[in-house]
Amino acid sequence: MTRSHREHTDAAHALVLLRARRERGVIRGPNVMVLNPSVQAKTVPDFIARAKANPRKVNMASSGNGSTPHVAGELFKMMTGVDMVHVPYRGAAPALTDLLGGQVQVMFVPTPPSIEHIRSGKLRALAVTTATRSDALPDLPTVGEFVPGYEASNWYGVGMPKNTPADIVDKLNKEINAGLADPKMQARLADFGGTPLVVSPADFGKLIAEETEKWGNVIRALNIKAE
Repeated sequence: MTRSHREHTDAAHALVLLRARRERGVIRGPNVMVLNPSVQAKTVPDFIARAKANPRKVNMASSGNGSTPHVAGELFKMMTGVDMVHVPYRGAAPALTDLLGGQVQVMFVPTPPSIEHIRSGKLRALAVTTATRSDALPDLPTVGEFVPGYEASNWYGVGMPKNTPADIVDKLNKEINAGLADPKMQARLADFGGTPLVVSPADFGKLIAEETEKWGNVIRALNIKAE
């Protein structure tokens, strides 16, 4: 089997797995577009203008090829026309270390590992990547306010085998929804920029299909390969 055939087969297997289980959403949250403070840009339009004036002079960190920071950054590049150099790391921790040290200049990083660096001023946050602003960083605009149509988010859920009895699916859905409705749980999630994803299994399955198509288009357009 050729590499191309293997890749198509792997993609087909992934779709089969998605269709072979019942899903339940739990949480959704943003990435944050953050800069090393040595970068002079203070807003997303300012950053775009400076990056366009200096093509391939800006290094964009990610936690690895195909990771959410990577594809969020690539979508930004596609929609704005900026030419940044992607620098993949093996995880968010070494990427953030080099961002803090100035070896790279920008990253589209999830909120949990970055929020304390943002609040302390060690990193400059320009915007969140979700369609709406984050309660954890309420003063930050969204990227979409400057780049119409841009949206990227992290989401997590619970999956079960397709043949799980409906009464068990409904019971788990009810209990998970109850947990997500708890004010203490909501406050804890909000501290890290998370929003409870209170949806039905059917709606979460629809979200998975939509996100698979959206990011599949980005990955194919840029010929992104897993490490």
